[in-house]
Amino acid sequence: MRAEPAVLVLGGPLSLPLEEPVLVFALALAVFLVAPLLIKRLGQPGIVGIVLFGVAIGPGALGLLDESEAIVLLGEVGLVYLLFTVGLEIDLRGFLKAPENAALFGLTSFFVPLVVGVGAGYYVLGLSEWAALLLAAVFASHTLLAYPIANRLDITDNRAVTAVFGGILFTDTLALVVLAIVIGAIDGGLTLALFVDIAVSLAILFASVLLVVPPIARWFFQNLSDESYYEFLFVVVALFAAASLAEVLDISGILGAFVAGLALNRQIPRGGTLMNRVEFVGNAFFIPFFLLYVGILVNPAVIFDGLRTLEVAGVVVVVMLATKAVAAWIVATIQGYDRNELGVIFGLSTGQAAAALAITLIGYEAGLFGDHVLNAVVLMLLVTAVVSPWLTERFGTRLALDADVDPGGEDALDPRILLPLSTDADRRRRLLELAFVLKDRYGTEPVHLLTVVPPRSGKTETRVAEVERDLENAAEFGGAAEIPVEVETRVNHNVASGIVRGSVETRADTIVIGWDASRTFGRRIFGSTIDQVLRRTTVPVVVSRLGHPINTTQKLYVVVPPGLDHHEGFYEAVHTVKRLAIQLGTPMTVLVVEGSPRQYERLFGLVEQELTAEFDEVDSWGSLLPELSTRTGSDDLIIVMSPREGSVGWHSELGELPGRLVELPPESFITIYPREDEPEYDATFLKIE
Repeated sequence: MRAEPAVLVLGGPLSLPLEEPVLVFALALAVFLVAPLLIKRLGQPGIVGIVLFGVAIGPGALGLLDESEAIVLLGEVGLVYLLFTVGLEIDLRGFLKAPENAALFGLTSFFVPLVVGVGAGYYVLGLSEWAALLLAAVFASHTLLAYPIANRLDITDNRAVTAVFGGILFTDTLALVVLAIVIGAIDGGLTLALFVDIAVSLAILFASVLLVVPPIARWFFQNLSDESYYEFLFVVVALFAAASLAEVLDISGILGAFVAGLALNRQIPRGGTLMNRVEFVGNAFFIPFFLLYVGILVNPAVIFDGLRTLEVAGVVVVVMLATKAVAAWIVATIQGYDRNELGVIFGLSTGQAAAALAITLIGYEAGLFGDHVLNAVVLMLLVTAVVSPWLTERFGTRLALDADVDPGGEDALDPRILLPLSTDADRRRRLLELAFVLKDRYGTEPVHLLTVVPPRSGKTETRVAEVERDLENAAEFGGAAEIPVEVETRVNHNVASGIVRGSVETRADTIVIGWDASRTFGRRIFGSTIDQVLRRTTVPVVVSRLGHPINTTQKLYVVVPPGLDHHEGFYEAVHTVKRLAIQLGTPMTVLVVEGSPRQYERLFGLVEQELTAEFDEVDSWGSLLPELSTRTGSDDLIIVMSPREGSVGWHSELGELPGRLVELPPESFITIYPREDEPEYDATFLKIE
């Protein structure tokens, strides 16, 4: 009998492969740390390093790890998590704006490989009809192995990249449908009942997840999220519940995870704390385990396992790469994509792992594929694990550099925000989330938290120390979102004076301030403090009353008073509104009071950031509140674009509007006061033709 290899350690010989859970876990984490650092020195993406290290320590090489239950479990969990983040990060607004783009890419990327793959499998490799069809499904599917690269380069909003992300819904769904048809035909024949069963399962999955998860998520985030880690746990539960439902319905769990990501897409705003937690846990833990698992599956010895394996591997790799390239070229030609966009969609669509592994292993277990086909497909995984990230990194970098706006490079996208907090603010977290949404996710400018402490005889120093501790606790929330936060305290008899002074000293571009309607209702517009800040500053001021977490917002309704387009800070205010809508991923309706909707639609279109919105006219101020009352719900957000009192576009009705909005169904509304006296700065927000 052949003895297991052993390694001599201090405590005695240690058998290979490693089975001790702590040792396996420690080795895996060491790979996650070292592999990307080393491979990046060679100019390759970090995820390739994890795959290659997986090959090196796997059973086909050093034999340190094998396909143990723990590795398989964590690998499959990482795969499910990866598909969830793809659905979560997809530009759903862009997808819904042009779903035909995703459909075009998905169907082309599926049927071109399918047709060629069937022919190659049947005529070149000599497979049976069903085996050739199943192998073609492997060619037709794709896994977004290089998604972390696209996310890091911040090109996920690009039209071509969005089409690829949306297209996976078509390619992998259809590939898994082919799998179900082939296995069903082998087990019980190709019958009408088989097709009906598959269609019903897909309908149940999509309907259950897309209709049930979003309202539950909104309710949870509004009522049961006092501790932010509960939100993350809820997301994970929803993710794996959807994946489990898919498997119960005899559909791959990765499809359920992708649909769960779509369902929660609008509930988790980009740049927020929750999104940061989801990405951090995925990129640091779950997804690397999937990549390691892919590497462990690869056996380098298959290259020398006779000519048949090399023949099959050559056909599989060439057909897959060639058909994906042809499909990408067809789509790019029809859509008018440039060379870099073509390279990115080709790179993203060549990644193979998820559906390819599932289909191949199931076909192998069903007796349709022999060892040569299995080894060839596994070898293809290694090839695509190198090719897909390399292509995506190469062309994605060029695409990011060619973008009109350099992320984080301008104050317009990375404003310095001053957030005054009262000493008894009970909704600090919601104000912080609003400030984070207004920031660029890659920005470096901090959010300044400020509390003004009125002096009291003998107690001022103690009170300042207490306030600073409270602000530091609030700043930790910013750290969780990877947004730089600095705390400021001022001692001043007049709170408004302290805020104004703080805005000057921090060189704030925007002041975000909360309003408690129940306390200051009836004092001019908002109350003495906020009104004084408005009179004594010229920077934009965002006054908010947030009755629900901003990430649960369903729709935005923007109120534009007559004549506002002549205000010198109009375009910057429009930019802020569009940024909120894009970050939240919600539909937006602009209500133009006593003005021309077509004119404002044109003016909104002149401002940077593409956004489709609905523009409607409100014939008078008297009709505004009834119109809002009819249209809005409790989870909607009303935004009023209002000049300061006495400025261009000011109307007396604006002074009474905040108090009246309190009575409407939406629990939240924001008033944006544009910048004063800097018309040249306003022009920087216009598109450069």
